[in-house]
Amino acid sequence: MCINKEDVPIGNNPAEIEQRQAIILQFYREWKAANPTQRVYNNELKDYINIRKVSISETARHAAKTYLSTLAVMQLDGILACAKKVRIGKPKARTSQSKFQAMIEMEHDCPGVGRVKLTVGVKLRTHIKIQYCITAIDIKD
Repeated sequence: MCINKEDVPIGNNPAEIEQRQAIILQFYREWKAANPTQRVYNNELKDYINIRKVSISETARHAAKTYLSTLAVMQLDGILACAKKVRIGKPKARTSQSKFQAMIEMEHDCPGVGRVKLTVGVKLRTHIKIQYCITAIDIKD
């Protein structure tokens, strides 16, 4: 991907959050072009985690709020492949989660970022696993 860490604004004013959101959206466009199947095999789940429109919109909306979450998104392949399951919960009613039968919370330690939370939705009927959101949750010094 052609996005560099140095290009990501570190502040928290609305303009910088908007810039980070644009960077995340650009990252996903480039990632999708390089990954036509739009999925990565997760070792723990022993199944593919797919990227869909909800993956991009939810992650862009939430990860753009912090610098480290934006950096975490740029390690998408490693997160999708190596995240470990922490718990399985129910989706929130009347939200974009309502299309899922379960939400799997996973975690991964990202170099230079710290602990990252990956939320994966399990689709109703088809049981396809879809990346829902990625955010940094623990900062490493």
